[in-house]
Amino acid sequence: MTRMIAKAYRMADAIRAVGVPVVMGGPHVTEEFDEALGRNGGARHADAVALAEADETWPKIVEDAARGTLKDLYSSVDDFGQERKPSLKDYPAIPWDKINLKQFNLIPKMITRTLQRIGEGWVTFRIIPMESGRGCPYGCEFCTVTGFFGDSIRFRSNESVVNELLLLKARAKSEGGQIAVFFIDDNFAINIKRTKSLLRDIIAAKAQVHWVAQISANLLRDEELVDLIAASGGKWVFIGMESIDPANLADVNKGFNKPGEYAAVLQRLANRNVYAITSFIFGMDNDTTGVADRTLAQIRTWPPGLPIFGLLTPLPATPLYKRLETAGRLTRPKHWQKFIPFEMAHTPLKMSIAEAHAEVKRGRALSYSAEALAQAVDSLKNKPLGYRINIFIARICFRGIYFPQMGPSAWLKLIYQNRRTIFGLVREGFATWRKHAAAIPSASAGD
Repeated sequence: MTRMIAKAYRMADAIRAVGVPVVMGGPHVTEEFDEALGRNGGARHADAVALAEADETWPKIVEDAARGTLKDLYSSVDDFGQERKPSLKDYPAIPWDKINLKQFNLIPKMITRTLQRIGEGWVTFRIIPMESGRGCPYGCEFCTVTGFFGDSIRFRSNESVVNELLLLKARAKSEGGQIAVFFIDDNFAINIKRTKSLLRDIIAAKAQVHWVAQISANLLRDEELVDLIAASGGKWVFIGMESIDPANLADVNKGFNKPGEYAAVLQRLANRNVYAITSFIFGMDNDTTGVADRTLAQIRTWPPGLPIFGLLTPLPATPLYKRLETAGRLTRPKHWQKFIPFEMAHTPLKMSIAEAHAEVKRGRALSYSAEALAQAVDSLKNKPLGYRINIFIARICFRGIYFPQMGPSAWLKLIYQNRRTIFGLVREGFATWRKHAAAIPSASAGD
């Protein structure tokens, strides 16, 4: 990823310094391979670069590395010299029942024993990345997906996906833990007919686990699809809404998003107890000061979710980068070489860079304040307690994207700020537990 490339180069440099060859791949170095190979006057960071998708070239790369004959570049091409996209039909089986999954566990060691005392099934909580398909035909101006994976949509077989889910589900049960899956597809429901088929097969095989996926808002108009999402274990959907301004969406070739439909889409999900991670981009060409407040005013009328805010970023080789470069609007043409989190790399049209930064900070601060978290929990007061705990914990975790909360003092401060909401949830939890405990002797006496 472009935003992580400076760190990746530092790691590669350290590895190469002790004599170990480095092969790099992915969207950034596919477009900037001269940079990675030191051909543009800078330091060399990689011994070889795998261009585009490396499914077919990786065996050759490993073979050459073993012989000490690595080439600079590897790519998969057909007989006519055109890039060949790999099929996913013969996707390799991943032995999820044997792999060490420690890196995916989100439960800190310090609270594992406490959770074990409270109830079974929480020794671990892992979120596992899984791919069911590749590619997206939409071609949004700021996105690298179409350039890297192309608009050729390819899918794994339903059977291979279902088998992986069954392996993960069985492992979680045998180890007394929890498993959730993040489908990393660029657009999980891009082929609605295929997605429905996959979800039906998941349900038929009883392979449901909680899952998250990225799905465009326009595809969620389909009631049957949303029914199947819920029935197959879907709990959260990431939706790139980007803006509530149709002019902005048209500018970045995302006019298929219809802001007037956002509320209905989110309510359709919420009616089935599925909630959304809603992504917004500030600093677009039609944005002016006050865009955060205008966006938040809309968000507050929707079912609770996880809003996230970022700045429009020109990634290399995207149509956006080329447009801004031609217009002379790039302020840091190689912004990735000295990555600064949440900083713009070009001049917006209708506000200053500083104003765009302020809008993003306001959006984050007002979405993840103690008051906002309390409102999100309260908006689900007619739902079972578990849903309110879910939205509260999710908001707390997402808050960590923007605000430091790693050390004990930061967590103590966060708990204090949210003490009323936490106390209310704990009080209701104990009341529910006591009611359940009192009902057990009564049921036994009746027997």
